[in-house]
Amino acid sequence: MNINNVKSFGKINLALHVTGKLTKLHKIESIVKFIKLHDLITIKKINSKKHKVSFNGIFSKNINKNNTVNKLFTILDGQKLLNNKKFQIKIKKNIPQEAGLGGGSMNAANILGFLIKKKFIKLSQKKIFEITNAIGSDVILGINPINTILSSKNIIKKFSKSPNFYTLLVRPNFGCSTKKIYSGVKKYTKPIFNNPKQNMFSPKFLLKQENALEKVAFLKYPKLRIIKSFLENLNKPLFVRMTGSGSVLVAYYQKKQDCELAKVRFKRKYRNYWCITSKTI
Repeated sequence: MNINNVKSFGKINLALHVTGKLTKLHKIESIVKFIKLHDLITIKKINSKKHKVSFNGIFSKNINKNNTVNKLFTILDGQKLLNNKKFQIKIKKNIPQEAGLGGGSMNAANILGFLIKKKFIKLSQKKIFEITNAIGSDVILGINPINTILSSKNIIKKFSKSPNFYTLLVRPNFGCSTKKIYSGVKKYTKPIFNNPKQNMFSPKFLLKQENALEKVAFLKYPKLRIIKSFLENLNKPLFVRMTGSGSVLVAYYQKKQDCELAKVRFKRKYRNYWCITSKTI
């Protein structure tokens, strides 16, 4: 079989509200876009008794065996959905871990999407949701990585068009555990995304929103609040917001020049922090 390359784009939460809690997981609603920053996945069908999954690249260290990709294949093999077909998966990790960018979740989503597209497996929408949910609650968002609004009722609405932004992404020299951040949530907000509309992607609407997880993250990691304040004064961004459960903070701009200049100024102050610009898609 030929070698196939798949881009696994990073996910950013332009807004995120925690609206309640189920037995184990929290109920959330979120406005999601994807950025050009991506992991590169190489997929090849092989003659082997088991799948071969490996990671390389700047953010490939300390990825444990119980990662999202191995979870995906364990589920597919357990349900005999691949008919004993085996694959070699190599992933170049350009997206940092514990960042709120959904790197691992999007890897699993894109591999599953590839297997469906190439007709190695045939799944109903209900089955796709069941499999992705067993791996992670945000995996389903990456099956079709375009502008997305997730309602608190777990309904996903996709939009083919929305305003694009130039983003400055910053990660300090630590990550945030999703489990620890969510465990600190004590207050819930009333759902407002249950009737998703395209204008919810507009700067005017987004300015009034928040990432509710910032409150918890900033208490646990005060440095994040300091970085956010610094970013808010770099070339007048539209707004600055943490993505997901952190630790990446995102400054949003309408002009590429403003975004690139902000990066230069940020690097002067925080030389050892990961910092990159990327446009939404």
